[in-house]
Amino acid sequence: MPASWPAPSREQDTVPPIRVMVVDDSIVVRKIVTDVLSEDPAIEVVGTAVNGKVALAKVDQLRPDLITMDIEMPEMNGIEAVTAIRKTGRRTPIIMFSTLTERGATATLDALAAGADDYVTKPANVGSVQQSKESVREQLIPRIKVLTGRPLTPAAPVRAAAAVAPPKAAPRGVRKAPAVLVIGSSTGGPDALSKVIPRLPRDYPLPVLVVQHMPPVFTKQFAARLDRLSALAVVEATAGVPLAPGTVHIAPGDFHLTVAPGAGVRRTALDQAAPENFCRPAVDVLFRSAAAAYDGAVLAVVLTGMGSDGKLGTGRIREVGGTVVAQDQASSVVWGMPGAVTQAGHADEVVPLERVTDTILRLTSTRPSTLVGARP
Repeated sequence: MPASWPAPSREQDTVPPIRVMVVDDSIVVRKIVTDVLSEDPAIEVVGTAVNGKVALAKVDQLRPDLITMDIEMPEMNGIEAVTAIRKTGRRTPIIMFSTLTERGATATLDALAAGADDYVTKPANVGSVQQSKESVREQLIPRIKVLTGRPLTPAAPVRAAAAVAPPKAAPRGVRKAPAVLVIGSSTGGPDALSKVIPRLPRDYPLPVLVVQHMPPVFTKQFAARLDRLSALAVVEATAGVPLAPGTVHIAPGDFHLTVAPGAGVRRTALDQAAPENFCRPAVDVLFRSAAAAYDGAVLAVVLTGMGSDGKLGTGRIREVGGTVVAQDQASSVVWGMPGAVTQAGHADEVVPLERVTDTILRLTSTRPSTLVGARP
């Protein structure tokens, strides 16, 4: 190297911080969020906005890697802002701040339908400023890093954005014809499920159970929303209901959903046992119980989501003769859960979101029906 050349800078070898814009009409919330995010060396708050209109004007100037967005704001609310940003063609990840109320759940689901990627509980809902900061730190920072393809810790140098060739599925026993369909999802799941469940025909021959990582209230609203879009009946699961074709059971927030075997009939069951994978409801819990109750005659689908919930459950399902489908990386908001299943060799098929329903129909020996669509 010539002496006149400058020595390589350490800064050139480091990954630039994640550029975040914070949008909220509350000065208190903006300060809490900005202070907490600024404490993380991997994150830089590049700007704030008091409403969606101001945020929309600043997006081109600031070019953030991610946006946090309040829902209720003057002039232009969060749902309107998300819609406007998506209309520009920008795919910048957007995380909504939500309240754990029926109104907040409805608004959050509207925001997700408009193109938001995820949501967290609004920090103003908890008691002290310190509690608010801890809430932001625990909920928001991991989502920011996952949605922008960064490792959660410096010791985990995984490039989420890089395409990964899935390994071949692990050896298995004799595949059994499925008698139940179970689905697990998390981050990005509401939108994914809205593209999968409504395409199942009214004559779909299997009962369907779903775990979507969501808090209480949200699951009831989400089930009602899916029900309006679907040919099948979609309900928030309650305990003791016989499992039969024609109904989709969504696990309620803060309860594990399982299958209880019985004399000739299997029923839904709910419990509040310890969380698994930091989740309740947990996908692994449902998948294990379905594998046992149906003696392996299970079709399991794992859609987009953070973490690895579903990896152990799909392993058990394949061991006893079930079939596993995972969403592919390119179509996933976060390829955590389906990625963990795929990399473990538990996926019989890895398909893009737009092919998930067709794959389900093929694997249940059901031809696409003209009865797809909302019930009259």
